[in-house]
Amino acid sequence: MKSKRVTHTAKVLTMLWNIGLFAIVWCGFYNLRAFQTFYVLGGIMSVIIYVFIYNGLCNLYNAFRIASSSISEIVLSQGISFGLADLILYIECNLIRNRYTSIIPGAVVLLLQVIGTILIITLSKRYFMTCVEPAKTMLILGKWVSNEEANKFQERILKKYSHLFDFKYIEYEDISPKIFEERVADCCTVIMYGLSVEQRRIYMQHCIDEHKTFYFTPRIEDIILQGCSTRHLLDTPLMKYDYVYNDKKKLNAKRIFDLCFGLFFALGFAPIMIAIAIAIKLEDGGPVFFKQKRCTLDGEVFNILKFRSMIVDAEKKGLQPTINFDPRITKVGRVIRKYRLDELPQVFNILYGHMSFVGPRPERVEHVELYTKELPEFKYRMKVKAGLTGYAQIFGKYNTSAFDKLRLDLLYIENQSFSLDLRLIMLTVKVMFQGESTEGFEKEMVRLMNRKARRVG
Repeated sequence: MKSKRVTHTAKVLTMLWNIGLFAIVWCGFYNLRAFQTFYVLGGIMSVIIYVFIYNGLCNLYNAFRIASSSISEIVLSQGISFGLADLILYIECNLIRNRYTSIIPGAVVLLLQVIGTILIITLSKRYFMTCVEPAKTMLILGKWVSNEEANKFQERILKKYSHLFDFKYIEYEDISPKIFEERVADCCTVIMYGLSVEQRRIYMQHCIDEHKTFYFTPRIEDIILQGCSTRHLLDTPLMKYDYVYNDKKKLNAKRIFDLCFGLFFALGFAPIMIAIAIAIKLEDGGPVFFKQKRCTLDGEVFNILKFRSMIVDAEKKGLQPTINFDPRITKVGRVIRKYRLDELPQVFNILYGHMSFVGPRPERVEHVELYTKELPEFKYRMKVKAGLTGYAQIFGKYNTSAFDKLRLDLLYIENQSFSLDLRLIMLTVKVMFQGESTEGFEKEMVRLMNRKARRVG
C-alpha cells in the first residue's frame, strides 16, 4: 500500500507541476494575445484542452508507470506528452491571433517542466524502490525450454523488474502436483513460460482457485483466437474466425490514410531527407539510397528503399548481421540509424502501395522461405501488407527472439483497427528517441542460414 501511495503522489505532483506551469504562462502571456473577447472563458477552455491532451498522451505513452519503467523512460514519456501538448496550444494561439507569437515564454516553461519532472520522478522512483517488496514468484517452464533459454528469460525479467519479482522457485511443468501446490501456496505470483496446453490449463485453474497472480506466454493459436467472434447459432457456444485483415472497408480506409498521411509525411520531412541525402553524398560520394528485395502481402517481392547507412558493397562477403560499432557503418549512417532516419524514404514505398504505415516489418526474400520451414506460422505475417512501423517495433527490442517478434506481429494482425494504427504511429515517436531497434529477424535469420550452410557443407 505504501508503494501505491508513492506512485499516486508522484503522479499528482507531476501533473500539478506541468499543468500549473502551462496555466501560468498561458494566462500570463498567450491568453492575453489570443483572446480579445471572452478572455476568461478562452483561458479556462484552453487549460481544459491542455489537460485532456496532456493526460491522454501520458496514458498513451505510459508516462506514470513509475513501478515498472526506468527513470529515463518515464521522463522521456513525460517530455513527449507535455511537449506535444505545449506545441498544440502554442499553434492554437497563433491560429486564433492570425500572426506569430513569441515562442520564448513557452520555451522557458518547457525547460522548467523538464527540470521539475526529472526531479519529481527521480526522487519518487528512488523512494519507491525503498518501499516496494518483490513478490515471491514461481517460474514454471515447459519441457522444451532449455536451461540456456530459461536463464535468459529469468535474466531479462530481473534486469528490469528485480524490484517486482523474486524468483523463489524455478520448476519444469512435469513437477508433481503436490510439490506444485506447495510452491504456489508459498508464492504470490506464478509465471508460466512455454507450457503445453494441458499443463497450462491445469496450473491456470489452480492459480485462479488460490487467487494468485499469474502470467503466461501465449501460443500462436491463443493469438489467432483473438480474431474470432462469438456466434449464438445454437445453445452450444460457437466461435467464428472473422479474417479481420480481409475487411474491404477497413483496407480501403487504411489505403486512403496511407496516401493522405504519406503525402503530408513526405512534404513535412522533405527538408530533412534532402539534408541527409547531401550528407551521404558528401561523405563518400556513393549512392544515396540503398535498395533491397523484401516480401510484403502474400509474399509479393518489392524493392525497399532506405538511406544508405553503410559503406558501398557492405555485404560483398555475404550476409552479415549488424553489430554494435560495426565498422561498415558510415559516420552519417550512425546518426541516421540511431534515430531511424534511414527509414524515411520508405514513405515512397507506402505511396506506391508496397507498404503501409503500420504492419509487420518486411523481410528479406532469402529469409522468408528458410524461416517458414523453421517456423510454419511465419507465413501468417504476410496476410497483411508490410509496414514502416509495427507492433514488434514498438513493444520488442533488438534482441527480442524471432518467435516473440512473430507473436507480437500476430497480435497486431488479429486486433488491427484504425485506432490501433494511430496509437502505434504515436508510440513510434517515443521509440525514435530510444536506443534499441527491432529491424525484423535479421540476426536470427543469419544464425539459421549459417546453420543450414553448415548442414549442407
